[in-house]
Amino acid sequence: MTEFAFDHIHLRTPDVEATARWYERMFGAKVLRSTQQGQPRVDLELGGQKIFLAPVADGSTADPPSAPYQGLEHFGLRVTGLDAVVAELKAKGAEFTLEPMSPRPGIRIAFLRGPQNVSIELLERGV
Repeated sequence: MTEFAFDHIHLRTPDVEATARWYERMFGAKVLRSTQQGQPRVDLELGGQKIFLAPVADGSTADPPSAPYQGLEHFGLRVTGLDAVVAELKAKGAEFTLEPMSPRPGIRIAFLRGPQNVSIELLERGV
C-alpha cells in the first residue's frame, strides 16, 4: 500500500501578517518568510507541522463557518498541563469556546477560536 505522510495545513486569511502574529504569540509558531513567484510569502511551523498562509481579497471567498459543521472542523494541538496552558492563552487574549473538560477517562480537552474562526483543540492525554 502507498505510504502517506502529512505535509501541511493551508489557511486563507485577509490579513496574513496579523494571522502569523496571532499563531506566533499564542503558540510560539515559527514565522517563515520567503518569496514565491516574486511575491512575499508567509508560512508557519507549529509543532512540526507546516501551515501555509494564503492571502485573500475581500469577497473572493466564502465566510468562515461556525463549528460544528461537516468537513474539516478543527485541528488539535497536544499539550501538557492543560489548565496552565489555558490560563496562559487567556492572559494573551485567546477566546475559548469550550473550557477544559474530560470527555472520557485519560483525556482532557479545551477549544479556542483562532483567526478566521478556525477551531483549535488543545488536548492532554494520559491524565
